[in-house]
Amino acid sequence: MTLYYSLVFCLLVFEMAVFMGLILPLPFTVKRKLFTFISESPVVAKLQYGLKITFIFILILFIDSVNRVYRVQLELASFHKEGGGMAAAALGTDRMEIQARKFYSQRNMYLCGFTLFLSLILNRTYTMILEVLRLEEKVKLLESEKKSGAKQAVEAGEVARLKKQLEGKDRDLETLKKQCEGLTREYHSLGDKVAGEKDATSKKDL
Repeated sequence: MTLYYSLVFCLLVFEMAVFMGLILPLPFTVKRKLFTFISESPVVAKLQYGLKITFIFILILFIDSVNRVYRVQLELASFHKEGGGMAAAALGTDRMEIQARKFYSQRNMYLCGFTLFLSLILNRTYTMILEVLRLEEKVKLLESEKKSGAKQAVEAGEVARLKKQLEGKDRDLETLKKQCEGLTREYHSLGDKVAGEKDATSKKDL
């Protein structure tokens, strides 16, 4: 794996760790302080700006890897058409070389694609958590006003509406968590598949 794809993989692992940190069940006060710090810290803002630029480069790598997969597929198809008159040894060697390039191209495409997709999930999860915290603060404020007896009927309807919004946000967060877990399992299974096919190719070479 080249250096930049190794960096992409490190970024993917970092995104997984951040996602797990976002969905940890923390107390409301701790979570509010943490997300207030994240949203107001200038260092975090600069880091987010740098990550946006990084994701632009990853998008370019993803487009390039998709293009490479397409070209290898065309090359493999033309190889099948023209391979009739070639010697058996040369045919097998060339075929395995093209298959290896195909595996590497597909691995890079999946790696960049999952990294970009997880970045979108992280962004959406972060926004939803901030919205949930804002709604929870509003619910607590309304409940404290309700205890004092001010505008009791109006506040009861508002609290119920906000609780429904919170339930919807929680369901969305759970759905995003399941999607991320599915993507992680799919990435690992694809990696195992590529590694197995590479081992099979190496055994054939021997």
